Amino acid sequence: MSKKTKIVVFHLKELIYTAVFAGLGVLLVILLCWMFSSHEKPEPVQETIYMPGVYTAGFTMNDSAIEVQVVVDSNHINDISFVNLEESVATMYPLMQPALSNISQQIYESQSLDNITYEANNQYTTEVLMMAIEDALDHAKIKP
Repeated sequence: MSKKTKIVVFHLKELIYTAVFAGLGVLLVILLCWMFSSHEKPEPVQETIYMPGVYTAGFTMNDSAIEVQVVVDSNHINDISFVNLEESVATMYPLMQPALSNISQQIYESQSLDNITYEANNQYTTEVLMMAIEDALDHAKIKP
């Protein structure tokens, strides 16, 4: 029994083509894995603070009933406004609408009733409005 020796001849051109195609195949697999993997960071889950809806709270100023409406979603205060504010009340208390606009803007930015600033000439109006907003938000808050 004699063993016959086999001689294998590789052509350099074929070796180069094979290496290039193997490299492209590996690159394609890596690219597909990267594209279809979830490389986005998951958003943190926010705790639900409010029951979404529209809540109102009222107060009186010199026998005039005034209602403040607060619109919330599960985590944010979206809108604060007057409901059916009579023209006579708006005329009698001209600082009421600007005071509510000032308070609302600060609340939208901070999503909190803490550290609200106001002008000295709007102190009483602002405090009454803040109490009404706080009352409406108390109705909106989810009780544990």
